[in-house]
Amino acid sequence: MKELQDAQRSGETIEVDVLVAGAGPCGLMLANELGLRGIRCLLVDPKATTAFNPQANATQARTMEHFRRIGIADEIRALGLPGDHPTDIAYFTRFATHELARLRLPTAAQASEHVRGLRGAWNAAELPHRVSQKFVEAVLRHHAEARTGRPVAFGWKLVDFDQDAEDVSARVAPADDRGPAVTVRARYLVGADGARSVVRQALGIAYGGDTGVQRQFMGGRMFAVYLRSPTFYQALPHDLAWMYVSVNHERRAFMASVDGQGEFAFHAAVHAHEDPSDWTHEDAKRLFAQASGMDIPIEVLSTGTWIAGHSLVAERYQQGRVFLAGDAVHLFTPTGGLGYNTAVGDAVNLGWKLAAVLKGHSSPALLDSYETERRPIGLRNTDYARGFADSIGLFQTTAALEAEGAEGDELREQASGVLNEHVRREFNIPGVTFGERYDGSPIIASDGGAPPPDSANDYQPSTCPGGRLPHVWLGGERSLYDALGFEWTVLAPRHARDAAQALVDAGTAAGLSVTLRLGDEPEVREALGEAMLLVRPDQVIAWRGDRAPDPAALWRRAACTR
Repeated sequence: MKELQDAQRSGETIEVDVLVAGAGPCGLMLANELGLRGIRCLLVDPKATTAFNPQANATQARTMEHFRRIGIADEIRALGLPGDHPTDIAYFTRFATHELARLRLPTAAQASEHVRGLRGAWNAAELPHRVSQKFVEAVLRHHAEARTGRPVAFGWKLVDFDQDAEDVSARVAPADDRGPAVTVRARYLVGADGARSVVRQALGIAYGGDTGVQRQFMGGRMFAVYLRSPTFYQALPHDLAWMYVSVNHERRAFMASVDGQGEFAFHAAVHAHEDPSDWTHEDAKRLFAQASGMDIPIEVLSTGTWIAGHSLVAERYQQGRVFLAGDAVHLFTPTGGLGYNTAVGDAVNLGWKLAAVLKGHSSPALLDSYETERRPIGLRNTDYARGFADSIGLFQTTAALEAEGAEGDELREQASGVLNEHVRREFNIPGVTFGERYDGSPIIASDGGAPPPDSANDYQPSTCPGGRLPHVWLGGERSLYDALGFEWTVLAPRHARDAAQALVDAGTAAGLSVTLRLGDEPEVREALGEAMLLVRPDQVIAWRGDRAPDPAALWRRAACTR
């Protein structure tokens, strides 16, 4: 990055508003949020570029709604699986033998068509999309660089930092240690630098929770293979799917389609007596054959190991002017695909708050709500992921499951019942997706109403303050979310125009950007009721009521205005 290289030569200090360590989905999303608000931001990451390996492969509907909010949802949806590729999750004894269970889901093209007709739990502006993290990162990077006006400093690492009451002074250096470190002075530092976070360790913040959980599957070491197999689809004797899961005594594994044209992310359980440290590409091919039951050629693009069985959340998300987000504060077993999506949620929550404080509209007290709101979500979501992992990982398999004859048929029928129940428990999760709530947050003005129950497989839209604004289609392809302001929005029925305008005026007087949206459409009034709603930049309801008795006081509560 030229700016850092120039500073190396000159010895000058680089000054920014926010320094972000880590340019994965969390750091890149945060840069988009800050850049769209005109905040000077620098991202550093020791990697050479965005991800090569597929890593996370499922973008939840709520994350897609956030991508829609920042204008990139269509670009993301055009990547990953082709529009006509099935997105089913299917379970087999081996990919080429007995099919045991399947959750049939719409293709990407069908999802775009069907989303406008959905009601109830899945009434959303966007549906999930099966797209690899490697593609998402590339899009986020492109827009982050355009919106911040700075290239992401790949190949640069955070060395150390100090903070005082005014700012953070950090040193960043080339990842290959060639050349001197550069001093970066920032108002705030965000550590989005992964499980081995340099920032978290420097702060002395520990993880809490469970680790080392052993299961037959999704508990212990896993061997990851990024592979290409163009003949897989022709050799597969079953309907195509997005995810293929093998359930047999020899090798438990799952495999996600990356591009729908022959690239796959394959992850196999490593047995307790095995040591994968010296496994070669030939071993990768052996594991694939065990899980698939196929004798077909594969090209191994990369391999690696990782540990399943984590349910860890950091004890704190903030220390002074330094914040932690993403894997730096929560580690998941990837059942349910919650890690990457929770990380994006962290970035969204922190982004608007940092911008409001940096612009002088809000007091620093607003930033204290980041940990208050997001740490319970980390605990909630890691708990859900652990439950999903127990559901599939504790399911025991024996050789008899693959036996021919009556005994094998009976066991497979029993397994089918268990796995069909499990796949719906893990992958039909509107409650996890949309049901995050910030009840108890100091910046949520509760009205004493009861929030809906938190249930993984059910979501009840509610205007109770603290949760996501219920979604409504306004006709055609226009969502109510598209009619919200990018920052704050007051939603009100037309008869409450004067009270709503008073609330807008008070927010504007405090320096905030506030949009008034009068919703008289029948579908809006049916979904949202007759009360006014104050909607935050992250589409969370901060307050509801007939009128704000003291609009200025409400803004001091919801936005910590000065």
